[in-house]
Amino acid sequence: MTVTFISNYINHHQIPFSNACYGLLGNEYHFIQCEPMEKERLAMGWNTEGEKLPYVHFLYEEEALCHKLVMESDVLLAGWSGHEELVQERLKTGKLTIRVSERLYREGQWKAVSPKGLVHKYREHTRYRKSPAYLLCAGAYVPSDFHLIHAYPGKMFKWGYFPETRYYDKKGFEGLKKEEGRADILWAGRFIPLKHAEYMVRLAKDLQGKYDFHIHMVGSGQMEEELKMLAKEQAVEGAITFYGFKTPDEVRDIMEKCHVYVFTSNHLEGWGAVVNEAMNSGCAVVANVQAGAIPYLIRHRENGLAYPAGSYEKMKEEVCYLLEHPGERKEMGRRAYETIVNLWNADHGARELLRMVRGLKEGRIEPAPEGPLSAAPVVRPDKMYEYMLRSRQCNGKGEF
Repeated sequence: MTVTFISNYINHHQIPFSNACYGLLGNEYHFIQCEPMEKERLAMGWNTEGEKLPYVHFLYEEEALCHKLVMESDVLLAGWSGHEELVQERLKTGKLTIRVSERLYREGQWKAVSPKGLVHKYREHTRYRKSPAYLLCAGAYVPSDFHLIHAYPGKMFKWGYFPETRYYDKKGFEGLKKEEGRADILWAGRFIPLKHAEYMVRLAKDLQGKYDFHIHMVGSGQMEEELKMLAKEQAVEGAITFYGFKTPDEVRDIMEKCHVYVFTSNHLEGWGAVVNEAMNSGCAVVANVQAGAIPYLIRHRENGLAYPAGSYEKMKEEVCYLLEHPGERKEMGRRAYETIVNLWNADHGARELLRMVRGLKEGRIEPAPEGPLSAAPVVRPDKMYEYMLRSRQCNGKGEF
């Protein structure tokens, strides 16, 4: 069985999944890179090592081969590539095609009323509702967006991004973080408005004098000088360390030493792979429910904490709870780690995908019971936090 994944470029969020597929399929797995990586990503510490992998092909260098793979592979995984014409050419043949998509209406579902937009979405998606075309939802808000355009009915499944998973034995895991002394709180990302890094300076001000803590800020961007000035104005410079950009491995090394990870991105964050990494590092995560990954990864008050609608006050309340309950904080971190190593990782995702594909080729739709490839529920964005809480009360696990 030949599987081809077409996307913009290979990166450290996609390499583990692709490596897992290559391990299962060998030379029958291919990744088509459609454009070189942007300079901004390279400046952030990302690298192009993935381009040397044996299964990676370049549309801009091997056009004929890539076209053949798109058209003749048993399965095409179609991420965002900037070359929709290739995906459309395949869809018209009726061959098995699985879309991998983040949100359609990240800025607001009101955009779904645009007649021009609806025509565009019909041509790309809705007209194939009865075809062997399926959707992997890279974020919990994706199903609601596609439901609005009546696409992929009964054919939407949970998906996401799978950065590298680190595995520890019991002794190694328990030795990652200091048991006594201050609580180390981490934030990592680009300093841009949608990430709301300014919440962390405000948090430092509110926690100062009340708790023994230190905030670690990893990243850079347009707001960096503004944030440093704000920290100085609020007299919290000693409570915050600004690291600048670090490589993904360096970020992970810092995560392993931190007790709490705070994720403040708003609704414009399609997924948020840094949350996978923080959970894998045993951090107790406090995260804004508006980001795509959170309702899939976090089981509120079991393996992490979610807060509603980007509320700073609710975020602060959850962080304070963790600082005041170190035993529960440690237990949430342990469960977070287990969530990643047992369920939300590249190896498990690849196995589930190939299991699902074999069923589809035989005319069966068999979703996984939980995690990747399980059925993706349609939940309105403004009801997601309530849905998470209600689901937890119903089954005791917060799964949906």
